[in-house]
Amino acid sequence: MDGMTLPDDFDQIAIVVDWLDACRKRDVEALLELYADDARLECQCNGAGLYAGRTALTAYWRSRLEVFSPTAFGLEEITPMSEGVALDYLNDQGKPVRIFFVFTADGKIQQTHCAPSTQPGNRISASFQDPAG
Repeated sequence: MDGMTLPDDFDQIAIVVDWLDACRKRDVEALLELYADDARLECQCNGAGLYAGRTALTAYWRSRLEVFSPTAFGLEEITPMSEGVALDYLNDQGKPVRIFFVFTADGKIQQTHCAPSTQPGNRISASFQDPAG
């Protein structure tokens, strides 16, 4: 994805907001529609896990959207980055998490990487590194 130029009308932040809205509504289908078919999600929130493809993402998100905290999916901060978007939000348990989004050229989420946020509310200064290398 390095050096990929996205079209001028591609609004990465709007997609991240749609992602949060789908999570808040517990709408797994709408959430999955935002992801590319071969999308990957790396989660370090409760131990390390890598989820690749529609089936794995469906299982991951269903388990998190079935029951969640009243403060879940609250927006803390969205930060546009050269590689995508960083989002600080409250996860399904209401705990602060930082997630990085990388997109395809057609506006689908290609990859996400999330981990507990050690400094909620602070701007992200480190750039996202593709875990695939």
